[in-house]
Amino acid sequence: MKKFVIERNLPGAGKLSAEDLQAISQTSCSVVDSLGKPYQWIESYVTDDKIFCVHMADSEEVIREHANLGGFPVTNVFEVKTMISPATATGA
Repeated sequence: MKKFVIERNLPGAGKLSAEDLQAISQTSCSVVDSLGKPYQWIESYVTDDKIFCVHMADSEEVIREHANLGGFPVTNVFEVKTMISPATATGA
């Protein structure tokens, strides 16, 4: 599977309650379970007006299918080509 970062414009995202975030999470997990395709939700980052999600799937098409079935907005989808971190600087 490939790794993707999904940008979701969601005004007021940073003000969502714990219950709202739990409901969104439950919906996402239910959709993943029902897809019948390889798919993994890794994590999401909530900012003031956006949510950035990291998911694993075979294609952008499957990412968009998950979003459509869950009723989640998709502003942009980016395939991750590689990762860097402080460990990259030391060659570790």
